[in-house]
Amino acid sequence: MTAAKPQRRLSKRDVETLLGTYDHDPLAALERALRLLSDRPDAHFDELLQHLADRGRLTPTRMAGLVRREVDVLDALAAELNETRTLPSGPDASLIG
Repeated sequence: MTAAKPQRRLSKRDVETLLGTYDHDPLAALERALRLLSDRPDAHFDELLQHLADRGRLTPTRMAGLVRREVDVLDALAAELNETRTLPSGPDASLIG
């Protein structure tokens, strides 16, 4: 039996980069943060979303909003990453549906 790998957290610098680049290019900023947290350095935004959804870390409603690039859903994910510095925990712990 192998021990679970500890969940990666964004550093203060990672969060500063996320927030500093978000207004200019929200998708690139979120993609960078999700790549770090998912340990998937070459994955694209939609691949990262599917990775999270496959692991139960995004509700279907949230996933749909992110796929459609809804600004309020993107903003909420950025806010959650800023606050928690980790991947969304799942539907019950998510800040939005």
